[in-house]
Amino acid sequence: MLKWNKTYFGLTLFLFFIEFLIAIYVHDAIVRPYIGDVLVVILIYCFIKSLFNTKVIPTAIFVLLFAFGVETLQYLNIIEILGLQNNSIARTVIGTSFAWMDIICYCIGIVILLVVEKIIRNS
Repeated sequence: MLKWNKTYFGLTLFLFFIEFLIAIYVHDAIVRPYIGDVLVVILIYCFIKSLFNTKVIPTAIFVLLFAFGVETLQYLNIIEILGLQNNSIARTVIGTSFAWMDIICYCIGIVILLVVEKIIRNS
């Protein structure tokens, strides 16, 4: 099951770099709150696929459920519970507030990656 995939790892590094740039330099009303959330599930998916030889659908479902779990922790104010409210890195990585739009963005990201995987597998 453990299998190194350099293509997915390269995509992971690329998406991480994009997410890093968004987190540090973009403070707008569209890219940071929405595009970043679409990309983060694709980033997590690529990271998992870079390490494990897993099937597309189960991996995508796992990533989506993971993202929903993080969003639920935000709803429960996990940052405050853990005493990390003054830690800017934790606030950026985990997030600080629940939003239904984030759930929608995660779903859009999963749909995008499933479409891309299907196109790649069929070519």
